[in-house]
Amino acid sequence: MSKAKYGRVVIKLSGEALAGEAGFGLDEKVISQVVDQICAVKEMGVEIGIIIGGGNFWRGREGKEMDRTTADHMGMLATVINSLALQDALERRGLETRVQTALTITRVAEPYILRKALSHLEKGRIVIFACGTGNPYFSTDTGAALRAAEINADILLLAKNVDGIYDSDPKRNPAAKKIDEITHMEFINRNLKAMDATAVTICMENDIPVLAFGLFEENAIRRAVAGERIGTLIK
Repeated sequence: MSKAKYGRVVIKLSGEALAGEAGFGLDEKVISQVVDQICAVKEMGVEIGIIIGGGNFWRGREGKEMDRTTADHMGMLATVINSLALQDALERRGLETRVQTALTITRVAEPYILRKALSHLEKGRIVIFACGTGNPYFSTDTGAALRAAEINADILLLAKNVDGIYDSDPKRNPAAKKIDEITHMEFINRNLKAMDATAVTICMENDIPVLAFGLFEENAIRRAVAGERIGTLIK
């Protein structure tokens, strides 16, 4: 087993990735594969925080004629569905897990309280942060960056459907070139879209590196935590 380079990490998972080939909802086989990777990282002694997007159910920008605040709150609730599903899968594998929500939903999860989150992490529990920042007009990328800064994470791991960050959308441009390493400021100045610019700014101001990589590459999360050069590093 490889040694961990990082002691505390925040993993940002794509909601769409959990839908698998169906593109909507939850694919239990995919969730099981993600849990396998998280279990491997936990065995390395790493403290783990997780944030999941809600795009497999709803994105705020989909409500084009809807009030933006309402649409974004709907997206936050979608992240709760994903968080509870992942919590259930992790606990069935014997990993003690807590879901904390930025919106108050105490019947199903704890409210987000930083000191409680830190206590859970120090006790070896996995903490899943739901509802992004709890505010409209912010993405779950920004929520992940904010939580990474608050819990003093060593790195933000951005697990995506593509194997890194490209100079243009590789799905639309077959000639797109992958970027191996880039600074936070260069990412912002080049107006790259792989991560929300506000999230990158938070990471830059708090000296948090970001590693973007393909979730379903073999042992991708474990390799990322071990410090292997995969994906794209923003630092």
